[in-house]
Amino acid sequence: TGSRVGPARARTRCWNRRGAWPKHATPAGGSANGGRMIASTEPKVSAGRAAALSEGYEVCRKITASYAKTFYLGTRFMEPKRAKAIWAVYAWCRRTDDIVDAPRGGVKYLKREIEIWGDRLERIWAGEAFDVVDLPLVETVRQYPEMEIQPYKDMIEGMLMDLKQDRYENFDDLYVYCYRVAGTVGLMTLPVMGTADGVTYEEAVEPALALGIALQLTNILRDVGEDARRGRIYLPKDELARFGISEEQILAGEMDDNYTRMMQFQIARARDYFDKSEDGISKLHPSARMPVRASLDLYRKILERIESNGYDNFRKRAYVSKIEKFLTLPSSYLKCRQADDEAKRLGRSP
Repeated sequence: TGSRVGPARARTRCWNRRGAWPKHATPAGGSANGGRMIASTEPKVSAGRAAALSEGYEVCRKITASYAKTFYLGTRFMEPKRAKAIWAVYAWCRRTDDIVDAPRGGVKYLKREIEIWGDRLERIWAGEAFDVVDLPLVETVRQYPEMEIQPYKDMIEGMLMDLKQDRYENFDDLYVYCYRVAGTVGLMTLPVMGTADGVTYEEAVEPALALGIALQLTNILRDVGEDARRGRIYLPKDELARFGISEEQILAGEMDDNYTRMMQFQIARARDYFDKSEDGISKLHPSARMPVRASLDLYRKILERIESNGYDNFRKRAYVSKIEKFLTLPSSYLKCRQADDEAKRLGRSP
């Protein structure tokens, strides 16, 4: 649910770290062009690979800057190496979203395209890139060997869930969806972001997951009306029943006191996940705190906007204006400094 973006489909030659041209190197929905391979292990072609990598990072940067403006501005506070890796991960996620949100055929074709995308992911982990936008992720996997492929596979499964179901029986079912399409991002990026001195990866995982869940729950609450017009209801069926709300009411966009109470309950839960994620900001490497902090602060404002709209997410769009986004950054930065102070208080290097 929520706004998703299309990838910059740079259809170019297929790059391979090992210097071999892979068989069937055809991107989903496109074809690989012929050409000489650029391999990091071959000095005579390293300059060509470096140029392609630089181009790929720039495309990933533009994707992030265009579709996640506040988050992107936060990455500008990161060390360049980490920022570029984050852009590479973000670009892959957006392209994955696009397969479902901008299909070029029916469901059968779409399932096949997702299957091809999954195979392509495996090849990326093996060191093969199908275009210049894949190449930065290949490089990121090389630079951060602790990064695991499973969260990426889980996100693809989340895309498949949108094809298979448009209702969720209870919150446990919805949680699985939220984890797959959003919580996974925390697991993808945590090896890149790194942790503060004295903090283990395991200690930072739970808050990272909580932020992903909070962001996706916020998307769902913001987009209730938009999703209903597409015949989708992400709000758990058992919770709708508990508040005396029928599916027909959601699909018709009918507001009443029961709906308001239900939305208050949903918003409180989303905020609880934001609170859990906030506890983990001081556990991140100092240069990684700003994009996380900015995203958290921005999305919390969306919940506030739903409330100020009288909980009417059928006819009123809960959004944060551009000026509000920019005004959020100084406050987010100050909170990051406070996180540094908290790290020092706990005896950790900020």
